[in-house]
Amino acid sequence: MATALVTGASAGLGAEYARQLAADGWDLVLVARDRKRLEAAATSAKKAGVEAEVLPADLSERSDLERVVARIAEEKRPIDLLINNAGYGFSSRFEDTSPEVLDGGLDVMVRAVMVLSQAAARAMRSRGHGAILNVSSIAAQLPGGVYAAHKAWVKVFTEGLASDLRGSGVTATAVLPGLVHTEFHERAHVSIKGAPGWMWLDPPQVVKASLRAVRRGKATVTPTFRYKVLLGLAKVTPRAFVRRIAGKRERT
Repeated sequence: MATALVTGASAGLGAEYARQLAADGWDLVLVARDRKRLEAAATSAKKAGVEAEVLPADLSERSDLERVVARIAEEKRPIDLLINNAGYGFSSRFEDTSPEVLDGGLDVMVRAVMVLSQAAARAMRSRGHGAILNVSSIAAQLPGGVYAAHKAWVKVFTEGLASDLRGSGVTATAVLPGLVHTEFHERAHVSIKGAPGWMWLDPPQVVKASLRAVRRGKATVTPTFRYKVLLGLAKVTPRAFVRRIAGKRERT
């Protein structure tokens, strides 16, 4: 039976990835900081008849990250799908954010994605099959702050990785979701009450679209037609105007 490793699996999109993959018969390795919530997710997954391993880790800590790398590299218990989902937003403006917080975001949303993707690519290429799914954001396509920059890196990195892996039997996909009903904004203490209801997506929509893109071997996917249209408009709209609009919502 195939096994997927999901980071940030205790809540939001990560928890939804775990639910959908378990329903499809995937065994799971669930990674996040909160052991209690991970164990609850694992218990739920096991009800679908699959195995679910809990691996508590703070990906901003090098020693914890190396434990996840070691799990990915295990030959006897191979990982067939890596989902780099862990991440968080920032509640303060860039100039008011401490270097420690900025470093932590860089470690989780950039360095961990790079390190875990490399470990997975090596292991999967040697077996001739596998997939890597990195969670970027619609913010990657817009002028924004630190979070947007991290997600832009994830998108470009994943596109390059997809090219590097071509013909190996291993694929890399970046998903660019828009606003999603999760704990993300609440945890980041970011209020976006002005966003109209039609802009919000539900986690099952995003997860279903991204897993479908993985099966098709697509390098990038933007869930829902509405966000594809918004991105198309952003590309033809004068950049100065887009910056002004984005600046009204950007807090970092």
